[in-house]
Amino acid sequence: MLDRITAVYFSPTGGTRRAALLLAGNIARTVQEADLCRPDAQVHSFGKDDVVLIAGPVYGGRLPALMAERLRACQGGGARVIAAAVYGGRAYEDALVELDDLLAAQGFRVIASAALLAEHSIVRPLAAGRPDAQDAAQLADFGARIAAKIEQGGTDAPHAPGNRPYKKWAGMPTAPQVTEACNACGTCARECPAGAISPENPAQTDAAKCITCMRCVAVCPQKARSLPAPVLQMLSQKLAPFMEKRQENELYL
Repeated sequence: MLDRITAVYFSPTGGTRRAALLLAGNIARTVQEADLCRPDAQVHSFGKDDVVLIAGPVYGGRLPALMAERLRACQGGGARVIAAAVYGGRAYEDALVELDDLLAAQGFRVIASAALLAEHSIVRPLAAGRPDAQDAAQLADFGARIAAKIEQGGTDAPHAPGNRPYKKWAGMPTAPQVTEACNACGTCARECPAGAISPENPAQTDAAKCITCMRCVAVCPQKARSLPAPVLQMLSQKLAPFMEKRQENELYL
């Protein structure tokens, strides 16, 4: 096991963070965290002696564009990196190879890649409870293998599946709605990664800025925010077939 690793993640509802820390904690004794989802996210620079795990959620088979934008401000400096695309049980499609490519372009040395399961951020019954005990056992073994590779000086890049050019995905044409339970506390506005919610009037969401990450829904103390019921029903029906079979983590070393 290594001494230290930095876990950098974009995790609006917490699932990506949980999966990232589960893997990182099996690679190194000390895990330092950096949250790209924060509105005040800082630019990070690394060096060749650093080991980093960078994790992001899968939106429509791609990385969130906002995460990619913030990653482009990070300097890899030859640091060894583990790339993780975290998805909610449907498919990760081109997100993992997109992340690998982006990190390489920023000067990181990608030495491992993983598509990890976490509870779906919108249709919560999909991949509910993931990562679970079975995931934990699998990632404990994978983390040990990654640490051994690093300690032995291995630098060869994995070959994650995906297409180039990446699939097109323009985002979901919807934003969370606000109910009368809203007391205008402003938590959602402070926490919105995209700055899409008005601090002066939190009931107003700029649909052009909203990335439907569901962070506002997750952090609202009054449970006053949700997607429109017809959208939730449509997504639930569309994703229902994926609830019939357990998806597994896919690991590349």
